[in-house]
Amino acid sequence: MNETLAEEILDKLKNGELNEYKIQKEEFMVFRKVLVAREDFKHFRGIARHKGEVIYQYIQEARS
Repeated sequence: MNETLAEEILDKLKNGELNEYKIQKEEFMVFRKVLVAREDFKHFRGIARHKGEVIYQYIQEARS
């Protein structure tokens, strides 16, 4: 995972091309760095899973 790929994945989630995307533990730090730098950061929901996996989804209404 690199920052360009992370940005592409986040854009696809936002545009509805993907419903969700699973990030492995090894990819998390790069992905998160790109995610928190976005203006629409609060529209993404991360659901923690076993062994450090996180499933990300885009939600229409921003989290508080």
